[in-house]
Amino acid sequence: MPKFFVKENQISNNKIEIVGDDVNHITNVLRMKQGEILKVCNQETGENYIAEIINAQKNSVTCEIQEKLEETAESNVDITLYQGLPKFEKMELIIQKNTEVGVNAIVPVIMERTVVKLDEKQVSKKLERWQKIAEIAAKQSMRDIIPQIGNITKLKDIDTTEFDAVLVAYENEEHNMLKTELQKLERKIKSNNSSEQQYNIAIVIGPEGGISEKELVMLAEKNAKFVSLGKRILRTETAGVVMAGNIIYELEYNS
Repeated sequence: MPKFFVKENQISNNKIEIVGDDVNHITNVLRMKQGEILKVCNQETGENYIAEIINAQKNSVTCEIQEKLEETAESNVDITLYQGLPKFEKMELIIQKNTEVGVNAIVPVIMERTVVKLDEKQVSKKLERWQKIAEIAAKQSMRDIIPQIGNITKLKDIDTTEFDAVLVAYENEEHNMLKTELQKLERKIKSNNSSEQQYNIAIVIGPEGGISEKELVMLAEKNAKFVSLGKRILRTETAGVVMAGNIIYELEYNS
């Protein structure tokens, strides 16, 4: 069943109005007609609905809600990826795959070893394109939210105070494994005696050239923990996906 995202203000009186590029996709690509059923998600709340198309026009598709679903595709692990800015084609892959694996937000970070040259005139267009890639990947992977792509920032400006843990993938870390830090975090959250275990985690991945010594010090001052992802050296476009996937598996499915 095809799935589409809408904003809160597009849902009213048991009706949902779909607008924008999705209209063309529904009417001309999928060739859906009045009476056919689709799934619609409120991207602001994550609520899912089964809805029937009751009217399809050039600029909008109106649906009537048939059922509100209780199911969710989202995890109890909220991950924000701070990604050292790589070459732009790699950033697109990073956004796509991390959206699929379950990351909730992705923030591009300028770091000392970032090699790509930023053209200020192109930044807004890049951010718009990256957000669209996240939206498409969210639809394809049946997410209940569209991960937000943050503005390009500098490492020193990252605020880590809101997170339960800040984990940095570091290739020279030999002793502290990712699983070890996750076990510590799990014990910490469980000790709060909360009936629902919710985790809010930041992960930091360096660009192609890795993380500099100066940046390691800066991250340590932000209470980050450096972890190993294993014996092999992973590319920047691979490391975040591997790390996020392992975190979600360990904390959601293996706890």
